[in-house]
Amino acid sequence: MKSSRRWLRGVAVVAVVGLVASALLWQKLSTIQEQLARQSADTGSQANEARTIARQAQELAIETAAKLAMTEARLSEVSLQRSQLEELMQSLSRSRDENLVVDIESAVRLAQQQAQLTGSAEPLLAALKTAELRVARAAQPRLTPVQRAIAKDVARIKATALADLPALLVKLDELVQLTDDLPVANAVSLARPAESLKRKDAESMAGWWNRAIAVVHAELRSLVRVSRIDNPDAVLLTPEQAFFLRENLKLKLLNARLGLLTRHNDAARSDLAAASAALARYFDASSRKTQSAQTLLQQLQGQTRALELPRVDETLAALTTAAAGR
Repeated sequence: MKSSRRWLRGVAVVAVVGLVASALLWQKLSTIQEQLARQSADTGSQANEARTIARQAQELAIETAAKLAMTEARLSEVSLQRSQLEELMQSLSRSRDENLVVDIESAVRLAQQQAQLTGSAEPLLAALKTAELRVARAAQPRLTPVQRAIAKDVARIKATALADLPALLVKLDELVQLTDDLPVANAVSLARPAESLKRKDAESMAGWWNRAIAVVHAELRSLVRVSRIDNPDAVLLTPEQAFFLRENLKLKLLNARLGLLTRHNDAARSDLAAASAALARYFDASSRKTQSAQTLLQQLQGQTRALELPRVDETLAALTTAAAGR
């Protein structure tokens, strides 16, 4: 009995100790759970706070980048304004001599264009003389080369003999009127038997028998005729082709006239050369009218070369050197 009681007491003590230990463990576990919950809540709060800080940092970075871009744009704008201001200051600080050089160069170039349009050297001479007076009044040593170049160009222009354009146009009109009377090569070759027949008729006034013999003889000679043909195309021309040939020659002469009036001297010379070649190829070179036309064409070709106005390259080069300050 005593041993069973002792055993029951031991079991009771063990049970009490187990209950106490379980209570302590349960209390400790609850404490740990509360700590873990608090730590988890703190961690979540810190994470939210970190996300908020990161978002604010990103927004600040974007705002800073925008401000930096705006600052760079303003800086570039300020740099551009500064460069423009420097250019303006440089232009405003240009000296009186530099302004004089620029004005003279502009006036000379404009006068050269006017001279080319009008075919007269008077605008160019007037501009050069005015420039010479302005340079002389400036009395600057560095403008002395400009003054010498102007004097050389003035002397060269005065020494150049320019062709008389109205006289050239009159000669072209004469050539156009003469074109209708120019004999083509085959017309001359066909006319020669008739001229020979007339001459033989004049020499054989003795009687009709001699005239009849002369006619038969001329007809027999016209059946077979040997001659040198340099241009077969000219001999084979029909009357219609001869008409269009004359019209084509007129067209070339009129084109040359138009080229002279519009100051296209190269085109005018080209048309005159083509007209001269056609005249030599298709028309009778032994005819006086053809020879007169060829002489007029040669004169026109020579005189059109004198239509080119002399240039003022020395003056422009001296002005460029003076403007560059060399």
